[in-house]
Amino acid sequence: MATENSTHASRAEELKAQANGAFKAHKYSLSIDLYSQAIELNKDNAVYWANRAFAHTKLEEYGSAIQDASSAIEIDPKYSKGYYRRGAAYLAMGKFKEALKDFQQVKRLCPNDPDAAKKLKECEKAVMKLKFEEAISVPESERRSVADSIDYHTIEVDSQYSGARMEGDVVTLDFVKKMLDDFKNQKFLHKRYACQIVLQLRDVLRELPSLVDIHVPDGKHFTVCGDVHGQFYDLLNIFELNGLPSEDNPYLFNGDFVDRGSFSLEVILTLFAFKCMCPSAIYLSRGNHESKSMNKIYGFEGEVRSKLNDTFVELFAEVFCWLPLAHVINNKVFIVHGGLFSVDGVKLSDIRAIDRFCEPPEEGLMCELLWSDPQPQLGRGPSKRGVGLSFGGDVTKRFLQDNNLDLVVRSHEVKDEGYEIDHDGKLITVFSAPNYCDQMGNKGAFIRFEAPDLKPNIATFSSVPHPDVKPMAYANNFLRMFS
Repeated sequence: MATENSTHASRAEELKAQANGAFKAHKYSLSIDLYSQAIELNKDNAVYWANRAFAHTKLEEYGSAIQDASSAIEIDPKYSKGYYRRGAAYLAMGKFKEALKDFQQVKRLCPNDPDAAKKLKECEKAVMKLKFEEAISVPESERRSVADSIDYHTIEVDSQYSGARMEGDVVTLDFVKKMLDDFKNQKFLHKRYACQIVLQLRDVLRELPSLVDIHVPDGKHFTVCGDVHGQFYDLLNIFELNGLPSEDNPYLFNGDFVDRGSFSLEVILTLFAFKCMCPSAIYLSRGNHESKSMNKIYGFEGEVRSKLNDTFVELFAEVFCWLPLAHVINNKVFIVHGGLFSVDGVKLSDIRAIDRFCEPPEEGLMCELLWSDPQPQLGRGPSKRGVGLSFGGDVTKRFLQDNNLDLVVRSHEVKDEGYEIDHDGKLITVFSAPNYCDQMGNKGAFIRFEAPDLKPNIATFSSVPHPDVKPMAYANNFLRMFS
């Protein structure tokens, strides 16, 4: 028995070494598999659990990271890395108070560690800021529209400004092309025109239902893109490969336009401008990152403050609340950022009826549309993210049958090839940010559907160079520490 235990322990250490190598090569899914095998052989090693927690964090699976770090702490309550990993996952979810408790414990266990002291200090600052914002916040019922208080006509354009100019109130293709060229050369758009685009878009979005029906005529095509996450130069590459959005070349961008990538403002103004120019050329769906809590942590809020001003932070937050939650192409293809639901029997009419003008709640249909993920097993399970849920192929099949649909297309997850087909071909994940965060090495993808058969044709592409501004450059200090 002792010999067998020794063999298991030795093999577990080999697997841990392999997992560490995979982690260093940014192959986080592989590292999770290898740490899992090590855990199977030796469940009482806190290091394996903490290391797997770190890999889950890299894949934004914060719920799973918290579970693993908690297991490490259970095995060894004095293991500082367990608290450290759990605190980092809580931070990434915006749960600052929970994170603070863990970093306080790290400091107790490692009183002379300057790194622990630094992270605790940053966490304390974040909690203090949160408390201050809560104290001065205005109740939702009393909150006034920022958009209603702005008249872009009163914003003067200096004669020295050499960037894209809009003649009158109409967003034209010439203006958009000039704006894209300026963005490509790292020139900013004047505040007046940025304001005009966002306010005009609000007027367009307010007329739309929470679930938008899209009609693609026979012989015509339609392109669906996944997360872009502020990777503006990769967005330009999509347009190089597949053409600019137009009535004859329509697109749907399926949420998570912003955050992490440091050209999020350029991305969002580009997509918004095309929508203003021709509403039927481009459709926009809300992702979980089109929200105040995510933008505060992952960079968009900081970027908008740096490139524009505080008023625009509030303006974008308001307009994001008007983005539709889902789309259906020709009554056959259901497109949503995250996934499906914790209950069966949800009809398209239920999604249309959602009052979407709010920050995403932590439960319910709207939350699940934005946050849920597919799983290989049947049934439903807890979310590896800690929000929403995981759903199996049987859940997908019943939803499609109940609504007389053929296919679910969703985004929300980085995939090595830019896409993944699951649930017996009934669900496709598409992700359009190649080499995500400049470190994942994944391809990007988009899907072209042609009517009437709407067979998905998937194109993949690699990342292109961008100026030397690192991802998360505008993110909160404390989160950059863990990136």
